[in-house]
Amino acid sequence: MSSDEDFALVMETEQPETLEQIQALISKHKKQYELLIEEHKDLAEVRDERQKLAKEFRERSDIIVQTRKNDHDDHTKCLDSGREKIELLRQEEADLSQQVRQAKEDLKEQDANNAFLREKTRVFTAVPERKVVFKGQTGEPGAMQKFDIKSHIVYPMDGGTALVTFEEEIVAKKILSMGKHEVDLGAECRIFVEAKPIHLMIPSLVEIETEVCPRRILISNLPKIDIDSLGLNLEVHFSKTRNSGGEVDTHHMLHDSGTMVLTFVKDDVARNLIEMEHHDLEIKGTKHRVRVTPFLNGTIKNLTNKMQACLQTVLLTGIPDVVDQETLQDLLEIHFQKSTNGGGEIEALLYNPLGQHISAVFEGNTASCTEGGAAAL
Repeated sequence: MSSDEDFALVMETEQPETLEQIQALISKHKKQYELLIEEHKDLAEVRDERQKLAKEFRERSDIIVQTRKNDHDDHTKCLDSGREKIELLRQEEADLSQQVRQAKEDLKEQDANNAFLREKTRVFTAVPERKVVFKGQTGEPGAMQKFDIKSHIVYPMDGGTALVTFEEEIVAKKILSMGKHEVDLGAECRIFVEAKPIHLMIPSLVEIETEVCPRRILISNLPKIDIDSLGLNLEVHFSKTRNSGGEVDTHHMLHDSGTMVLTFVKDDVARNLIEMEHHDLEIKGTKHRVRVTPFLNGTIKNLTNKMQACLQTVLLTGIPDVVDQETLQDLLEIHFQKSTNGGGEIEALLYNPLGQHISAVFEGNTASCTEGGAAAL
C-alpha cells in the first residue's frame, strides 16, 4: 500500500474525541512505534550481517584474486623454467651428439693407429735372421752397449793452420792455456803460432720416423758364397712370378749385417714376398732357405744440434809458409811432443799450408783429412 493510501486511510479514521480514545490511540501508536523500532533493529542486524558477509566476500575475493595471481606467476615461472630446461636439454643433446661424433672420429683414428702399430709390431718382430753363439762370457746388465750415432762432420781448414790431436785431454788443455807458442825450425829460424780450441756442431737429439718400403725387401740367412754370384742368384729367384716375385731393379749387400737388399720395379711385389717370409732357392745345386723381412725407410722428423768442444784436438793458426809442407808438419809434431814445451804424445797432426783449402772429416771419435792425416774429436 502506498503512502498516499496510508495517509488517506488515516484521514478517514475518525478523530478521537475523548481522553480514553486519545490514550488508546497513543497506546496504539506506541505499540506501532515499538514494532517499528524492533523492525529497525532487526533490519540493522540484518544490514550489519550483510555488510559483514560482503566484507568477508570481498576479503575472500581478494584472497582468491591474489591466489590466482600467485598461481599465474608460479605457472609463468614454471613455464619459463621448463623452457630453460628444454633449451638446456637441447644443448646437452647437441653436445652429446658432438661428443658421439668426436668419439667416432677418435675411435676411427685409434683403429687406424692400432693398425699402424700392428704393422710396425709385425715389422719389428720380423727382424733379419742371424745365427748367434754363446761363448761363455757374462757381464753386468747395465754394461750393455747402448745405441749410438756415428758422426761424420766435415771441418774446412784455412791455409796456414794445423790440427793437433793429443792422446791425453790434459795435454790439449795445457797447450790451449799457454796460448801462443814459439816453434824452433832450426838454423836460427823460429815461428810463432797460436793454439785455439775446436768447436763442432754435432746432433744431440735425432728422431726418425720409419715406414715399410713398398719396393724393397731385406734377405737374411744367406749362404756363404761370392757376393756377386749370390746377388745374381737372388735376382733370378725373386724375379720369377711362380716364386711370387717380380722384375728386380737392383741388389745391394749390407756387409755390417750380412743381409742383402733387393729393390723391385713395382710396389706390390715386396709385400707378397714378406708375407711368405721363408723362401727356398737353389744355389749351385744345393737348396737353401732364406728369410725375407721388411725394409724400413727412415725420415728425420726432429734434429737438435749442439756445439761441442774437441777435448783432445787443438787448432794452430798463424803458421807462415817458410818451409815445405812435410818438413814443417814434422817440425810441428816434434815441438808439441816435447813435455818441456807443454806437449805430450800426439795421436795425429794435420797441417794445411797457406794458399791451400782442405777439409778435415771427423767421424765418431776420430777425424781425417781428405788429403791425408787425422785428428780426434
